[in-house]
Amino acid sequence: MTAAATAQLAFDGSGIDGSWFTSVTDLARDTKWLNTPMEVWTNAGLGVFAILMVMGWWTARRRDAQAMTLALAAPVAVLTAFAAAEVVKKLVAEVRPCRSMPHAYLVDTCPAPSDYAFPSGHATVAAASVAALYLLDRRLTAVAAAFAVLEGFSRVYVGAHYPHDVLGSVALALPVAFLVSLALRHWATPLVASLSRSALRPLLATGTVAVPQTADRPAPAADAR
Repeated sequence: MTAAATAQLAFDGSGIDGSWFTSVTDLARDTKWLNTPMEVWTNAGLGVFAILMVMGWWTARRRDAQAMTLALAAPVAVLTAFAAAEVVKKLVAEVRPCRSMPHAYLVDTCPAPSDYAFPSGHATVAAASVAALYLLDRRLTAVAAAFAVLEGFSRVYVGAHYPHDVLGSVALALPVAFLVSLALRHWATPLVASLSRSALRPLLATGTVAVPQTADRPAPAADAR
């Protein structure tokens, strides 16, 4: 199938919120000084979410096995949400705005016709990071949420996605990433606790391990003086 045939068969989402899309891209046209920073951010900004997850892992080392499990589950939850979004993207097959609304002002280059629009992969990663961090650290969650809003807006600003592509990503990513984190916290915490007593301890915990008192290891007698 040719690229032109693929584009013709794809779903046209411009009738849903095309006017909102052009309102944002018109803003991009009127703020050309912001075009390059937004174009850089829309891709490089995903690294911020990776940094936040690393920060979550670092602080979890000073907490307990459950916290560390949630820290390790975060990237798994994000990747799961992203994979789910890619499946939905192929099923919906929504043509990119640059093809359905070619006269709009576009900052980003137009991808191949087979690179569909709904949902946004970038926005999925951002929203999934928020959900994955929620059970671990609320302060990191607040920071991630602020950057996720900026990431979602940038996807429309550069002309890569319609607003409903971003909102659909949020609706998909939040529950998927949250439920994956919740499930891994339940099932993987004993494994992480066991690994934290192995050679991997420097990666999973800090401090010394408390030695429990047992029948064959009596506590030291009190000083009789």
